[in-house]
Amino acid sequence: MEAAEEIAAALVAKFTVLFPHLDERQRRLLLAAEARVLGHGGIRLVARAAGVREATVSLGVTELDSGEAPLGRARRVGGGRKRVVDLDPGLRPALLALVEPDMRGDPMSPLRWTTKSTRHLAAELTRQGHRISADTVADVLREEGFSLQGNAKVIEGRQHPDRDGQFRYINEQAKAHQVAGDPVISVDTKKKEVVGPFKNGGREWRPAGNPERVSTHDFPDKELGKAVPYGIYDLAANTGWVSVGTDHDTAAFAVESIRRWWNARGKEDYPQARRLLITADAGGSNGYRTRAWKAELAALALETGMEVTVCHFPPGTSKWNRIEHRLFSHITMNWRGRPLTSHEVIVQSIAATTTRTGLKVHAELDTATYETGVRIGDGQMDVLPVTRHDWHGDWNYTLRPEAYTQVNDAPDPFDQPSPDLAWLCHPALTVLPPAEWDTLITALTILHDAQRETHLDQRRGHRPRVKGDGTTGRRPVLTLADRLLATLLHYRLALPQVAVAALLTVHPGTINRRIRDIRQLLETAGHPIQPADDRLATLDDLYDFASTRGITLPAEIKPAS
Repeated sequence: MEAAEEIAAALVAKFTVLFPHLDERQRRLLLAAEARVLGHGGIRLVARAAGVREATVSLGVTELDSGEAPLGRARRVGGGRKRVVDLDPGLRPALLALVEPDMRGDPMSPLRWTTKSTRHLAAELTRQGHRISADTVADVLREEGFSLQGNAKVIEGRQHPDRDGQFRYINEQAKAHQVAGDPVISVDTKKKEVVGPFKNGGREWRPAGNPERVSTHDFPDKELGKAVPYGIYDLAANTGWVSVGTDHDTAAFAVESIRRWWNARGKEDYPQARRLLITADAGGSNGYRTRAWKAELAALALETGMEVTVCHFPPGTSKWNRIEHRLFSHITMNWRGRPLTSHEVIVQSIAATTTRTGLKVHAELDTATYETGVRIGDGQMDVLPVTRHDWHGDWNYTLRPEAYTQVNDAPDPFDQPSPDLAWLCHPALTVLPPAEWDTLITALTILHDAQRETHLDQRRGHRPRVKGDGTTGRRPVLTLADRLLATLLHYRLALPQVAVAALLTVHPGTINRRIRDIRQLLETAGHPIQPADDRLATLDDLYDFASTRGITLPAEIKPAS
C-alpha cells in the first residue's frame, strides 16, 4: 500500500509539471504509457493521479497499441463539437443575404439601415431563429471571402470626352516649357484650416496617457479666424511655396501668391525665363470660368514681361494635379495630430515639411485683405491680351505681356436710369419735374431696401450675408429708376409689358415682377399713378408721342414715319 501511494505521489508531481506543456492527445498518450509501465491496475492508479476518467487512459492505451503513425494534430479529423453552420444548413444563406452588396435581403430588416457589425449580424440572425455568436459570424464571413472594407473614391461622375486629350496636351506643354528652361508650376488652394486649439487628424508619439488637450468643439474662433493656404509647386525644382492667407480665397489672392513666389524665388531660379506655365484645377479662385483670375494674370504678365500660359485640368480631375500629392499631402502628414493654434504654427509647420526625395517648402503669412464679389465686365474682358489655344481655348490660354485699357465696368447708379433710357425721364412722359423725380426716387430707394430684405428673409429664412459696404456684390439687371420708368409707361400710358420689356431689353417676366414691386412701393409712399388720356399700344406709338412733345430720341431709334 505504501508503495502504491509513493507511485501515485510521483505521478502527481510528474503530471503537474508536464501537463501545461502538452495538448489533449499528448496528455492522453502520456497517461497510457505510464499505465502500461505499471501493468495490472495501472489504468486506475494513473487516472486517479491525473484526475481524469479511466476511460480516457484506456483510450490512450488503445491508441498506443494500434501502432498508428503520429497524427500531427490533437484530434482526429471530424473530432470535436460540430460547427453551428454545419448543424444549421440555413444559417450561411441567411447571413449572406444580410451582407449582400445589392441589399437583396429582407427589406424590413433593421440591418438595412444600421452598421453591419458582427454583433448586429449575430443579433439579427438570432432573431430569425439562427443562434450564432459574433465571433462565428466573423469566421463564416472570412470563409466566404468577405473582409472589412471602406469606401473607395473611384466614381468620378460624368467624364468629358476630351479628358485624356487635355492630359496629353498639358504634358506636351509642360515638356516644351521645361526643355526651353521656362518654369512650370502647379497651383491650388489647400483646404481651409480653422485656427485655434482644435483637434487635428492623425496621431503623434507622446508620453503614454498624456495626449494633446484640445477644445471639445470645432466652432471657429472669430478672433483667430481661418487660414487659407495657397500653394505653388515647382515641378522641375521640387520646391513648394505656400502663402497662408487670413482673408478670402479670391483670384487676387491666388495671383498675389504667384507674384510673391516669382519675385522671391522664381526669377532667381529661372533668370532667362520668358514664359511661365501654370497648371490649375477647373474651379475655385483659379478656375477657367473666373474672369478675375484672367484679369489678375494679365496684370502679372505685364508686370513680369513674361507670357503666362494656363492649362486647366478637366472638371472632376483635380486629384491629378501634381500639387495635391507632391506638396499638400506631405504638409498634412507633417502636422498630423498637432493643433493649429495660431497662424505662426501653421506657417512654421508648412515650412518644416520635407521628403526623402528632397522637397523644400517656403511658407509665409499674407495678412492682406481681398475684396470679394469683384466683377469683370464684358468690356474689360474684350481688351485683355488673351490668346486662346486652338485646343480647348476655354481650358488653355496665354496672357501676353502687353498693355491694355482699363475699362470701367462699374454698374450704373441704382437711383439713376441707364444711359440709354435717360430720355424717358422727360416730364412729358413721367409728369414729374426733376425736383419731384429726385424726391420720389429717394423715398423709393429707402422703401426698396426694406422690401428687398423682406423678400430675402422669406426666401432664405435669414438675412443675407453682405459685404462690408452693405451690398451683396450683384449687379442689378435694372436700376431703380429704370423700374420706375417701366411702371409709369405701363400704368400711366398703358404701354404693354411686352413692349416695355423690348424697350428695356429684358424678359417680359422680369418686367412683370419689377413693375408689381414698384407699384407696391408707390402705394406705400402715397404716390398713386394717374392714367393719362393718351394710350400707347406699341413702341412706335411711344416714339411718336415723345417726338411730338419735343423729346430728343437716341440716334439708334428711328420712329416710324
